Formats: sequence, structure tokens, C-alpha cells
Amino acid sequence: MVTVTETRGAAPAPTARIPADPTRRRRFGTRREGLTGWLFMTPFAVLFVLVFLVPIIVSIRSSFFAQVPAGDGLYGGGELVDTFVGLENFVTAATNGAFWTGMGRVVLYAALQIPVMILVALGLALLLDSFIVRRPTLFRLSFFLPYAVPGIIAAMMWLYLYTPEVSPFLPFLPDGTDFMAPGTILFSMANMTTWTYTGYNMLIFLSALQAVPRDLYEAARLDGASGFQISMRIKMPLVRGAALLAVLLSIIGTIQLFNEPVVLQAANSWMGKDFTPMMLTYNTMMGEISPSGSGPASAYSLLMALIAGVLAIVYALLQRRKGDA
Repeated sequence: MVTVTETRGAAPAPTARIPADPTRRRRFGTRREGLTGWLFMTPFAVLFVLVFLVPIIVSIRSSFFAQVPAGDGLYGGGELVDTFVGLENFVTAATNGAFWTGMGRVVLYAALQIPVMILVALGLALLLDSFIVRRPTLFRLSFFLPYAVPGIIAAMMWLYLYTPEVSPFLPFLPDGTDFMAPGTILFSMANMTTWTYTGYNMLIFLSALQAVPRDLYEAARLDGASGFQISMRIKMPLVRGAALLAVLLSIIGTIQLFNEPVVLQAANSWMGKDFTPMMLTYNTMMGEISPSGSGPASAYSLLMALIAGVLAIVYALLQRRKGDA
């Protein structure tokens, strides 16, 4: 007979611990980091949708409608109702001579203003990045300060300086000087916007310059290069991307020229309410230009956006081709 003896209270045999899967841990960490990134982006995404995408969608929808009389009122009139008109608003906008005349003024204005503003902004950035300026923070703030002034307020300030009856410096200029004459009004507006946006573009160039390693400058000085040669042969080629960004932003902003001509038009009725495409769009929306309403105004806005996009793409392609050459 075999007797089986049970051992009570004996400790269980130790079990081997299975090591954690590093791939799984890495995957979990990556997923957690991605979730954290999306959480940080959520406020921006919400604002982007509400402030940018929703207005675009509403504007596109509105461009296919127009306010048409219902036809049950006196003399065939009646309450205005939104009616689907298809591409009629776009055809009206594309065939409106006033729109293309205003666009021609804006393009001429851009040809006058953008090169001057970019060159001045680049010159100021190069000056602040050099060792000539002792207090760069003070000068950087003073150059940028005009951008902090609201556009309407700045335009009213310049209107005061341009008006012969109240201007403090016009009496010292040659007789017949008129900054608001038809032949000089574009130069006057270009001066106003250059004063406002030069400091903003200067910061774009200055940020690009400060990202350049200082070792390049030291090596160039050891090779005998002067400060002017360093600026022309090292700094200028390295800020080409910043220059592209500044010009693209300037092109888009120029198409939307509004504050300066609106303020000047208040003192110069000869300019009319359609002097620039943005003025035409605004006054169409407010019912002061026929056809009026949100539908035609949305068509003008979308056409302006299309033109700005085409100009920006053409400029970017030309710059890329020049860089490849």
C-alpha cells in the first residue's frame, strides 16, 4: 500500500515574472503624447473652425443667393427674399468694370508700396542685427510701435497731416503740393501703410536673422569680410524665406486695402464708394451699390480671395524658379 503524505503550509513555488513588452509600452506612450497634443490643439481648432472655416462656408453658400422681391407688393414689389440664383452673382462680379478698375488701382498701389516697405523693413532688421545699435530693444519697440496703432486711427492721423487747412508741415512744402489729388492719392496711401506695416515685417526679417548661427559671422570676419560683405553675402541669402513670407502677406493684405481709402474718401468724394475692391464689397453689402446684399458681396469677396491666391502662387513659383537657377 502506498501512502500519500500531504504537506500542509508549504510555500508555493515561485513563478517567473514576464517582462513588459517594450513595443507595447512605446506604443502606449506615443498614443498618450498624441492625445496630449490634440488636447492642446483643441482651443485653436475650435477657434479656427468658428472664425475661419464657418465664415468661408457661409460666404460660399451666400454667393449663390440674392435678395429678390417676392412680387406680391405694390407695383410688383414686395418683401425681399433670398432666392437661389446660381452663378449669377459671380457673373455680375466678373463683368463689373468698377471691380476691375479698383483691382487695377490696388495692383498699381502694391507695385509702389510693397518693394519700398520690404526694403526698409530689411534694412532696419539688418541694422538691429548688427553691432551698431547699442540698445536694440528700444529701437525694435519704436519701429514696431506704429503697427500697434489701430488702422482707422492711423488713417485719421495721416488725413489730418494731409489736409492743407490743418496740416502742420504742408505750409513748408512748395505751393500746389496736394497729397489727396487724383495723381498722388495712391502715393499717400502707400506712405500710410508703409509707416504702419514696416515694423511688422522688420520682426519677420529679424527673427530669421537671429536664427542664423553666429559662427558663420565669426568665420567670415576671420576671413577678412567686412560688415557690409557679411550682410550682402551671408545674411541676405539666408533671409530669402522670410522675404517670401513677408511679400506673400503683403500681397494678401494689399488686395484687402480698406481702412486708408475709406478714411480718405470721407474727405475726397471724387474717389467714390468703389475705389478699391474691398470698398466695393463693403458698400455692396450695405446696400449703397446695386446690385446689393450679402450674395453679390460674397461673390466679390470670393473673387478677391481667388485673385490674391493666384498672385501669391505666381510670386512663390517665380521665387522658387529664381532660387533653383
